[in-house]
Amino acid sequence: MASVSAPVRRASPADEGYRRLLVPITGSAESARAMETACALAAEHGASITVAYVIEVSPLLPLDARMDEEEAEARDALARAEAIADAFGLKVHRHTIRARDAGRAVVDLVEDEDMELVVIAAQRPRRFYRRGPAFGGIVRHVLLKASCRVLVVSDRAAA
Repeated sequence: MASVSAPVRRASPADEGYRRLLVPITGSAESARAMETACALAAEHGASITVAYVIEVSPLLPLDARMDEEEAEARDALARAEAIADAFGLKVHRHTIRARDAGRAVVDLVEDEDMELVVIAAQRPRRFYRRGPAFGGIVRHVLLKASCRVLVVSDRAAA
């Protein structure tokens, strides 16, 4: 007598959730919402969160140029992100990155740290006559070049 067994179903990454999340921040209200979204996902699935603040350095300056104001903004933004994570009972890995191009720096960090999901904030620019890009350059670059999934968090409906 032959027996028939049910097919074995493998868990997909969506079933398991994401284990490594990256949240690029700017210190804006949208970044705080992206951080809250990432923390909710991480808390639900036991994931780790890396928070990155990119200081874009002009090509006219060396990458290690003194940028006290930008460094202070980065510290403040990272501290706010850490406070949000703490409210969820989570710890974060913090990065301050100096780069010529923020979008490229985020994509490089995705590759270097083997991220599975980027949760990125986007201010939707007002578009007249429905022309022009829906998102800014950094978000567009990450959407096009990241090797993992990208979740865009925005508070404004498409115009």
